[in-house]
Amino acid sequence: MTAPSYPVRLRARANRKARAIRKFAHGLTDTSHPLLVHIVPIRRCNIDCGYCNEYDKVSKPVPTEEMIERIDHLARLGTSVVAFSGGEPMLHPDLDALISRIRSHGMIAGLITNGYLMSPKRILALNDAGLDYLQISIDNIEPDEVSKKSLRLLDKKLQWMAEYATFDININSVLGGGIKNPEDARTINRRARELGFSTSIGIIHDGSGSLKPLGPAERSVFDGVTREISGAWQVAKNLYSGIRGFQENLADGKPNTWRCRAGARYLYVCENGLVHLCSQQRGYPSVPLASYTKADIEREFLEPKSCAPFCTIGCVHRVSTMDFWRKPQREADSAPRADEVLSQ
Repeated sequence: MTAPSYPVRLRARANRKARAIRKFAHGLTDTSHPLLVHIVPIRRCNIDCGYCNEYDKVSKPVPTEEMIERIDHLARLGTSVVAFSGGEPMLHPDLDALISRIRSHGMIAGLITNGYLMSPKRILALNDAGLDYLQISIDNIEPDEVSKKSLRLLDKKLQWMAEYATFDININSVLGGGIKNPEDARTINRRARELGFSTSIGIIHDGSGSLKPLGPAERSVFDGVTREISGAWQVAKNLYSGIRGFQENLADGKPNTWRCRAGARYLYVCENGLVHLCSQQRGYPSVPLASYTKADIEREFLEPKSCAPFCTIGCVHRVSTMDFWRKPQREADSAPRADEVLSQ
């Protein structure tokens, strides 16, 4: 099995950067389309992590025809990036065809995976399908009851990706949510950089989706890793994950003041084809994607979300950064809020 040559990797990277720049420019000039959509092709997962509330052990894959219809509608909405989430999306038998469908529309294709199902053959197939980027969160060095996403079990998979992948790879280390050994995040981050991957660090919610401030040991690791990944080379490798100012307050259990654009610039599409604000606010607006329109996007763009101050969902923070300077959202007392609707 032959790994892609350096020129092949270089061409893939240059093409990807050029398309990303075009999408970024379009996002600056037009606010009526989603920048990032996380879509779930299967809720089932092959592992069970204690803090995760986004999986089950029984769900079947969403039929491929339905997934294609959803991808096609996202293209009609003008979506920039479509990333598969889960569950574990690599359990879907036609994932490669779905990635190709995203790319056929000119959209950027992403994958969030636990990495367990990676092999050289599988990585080459993802290359051929046109995958643009992949993210794995690695939570500890040794697996425990909180998380099975451990460096010891995944390191060989990471080595294979370093050798065979033409897509970009980000390794996210995490703190909080019951993770026992905060120093593991430092080790994971350094190992990922040794392999040439971009890196990030996240503050995760617990099993109920709630934020817990970092303790002194966790905060020390967070500050140290943040310094390590703040160098110019690391920032240049992944400008997206480099947006992390919002984490400073969260680390201390303090709120952020920001304009959450979930439901507009960011969509979370569950396995049932319903649009939700994000993985932790499933249930609103809960509109079928097939009937989601520009009007829905424009409404949610201006809608305040009272869950926003303590939100830990990094992708929503980062996507919303595009529009932090424009179109203030409605006053809190002039429109219903997401959590009010959810509690009714």
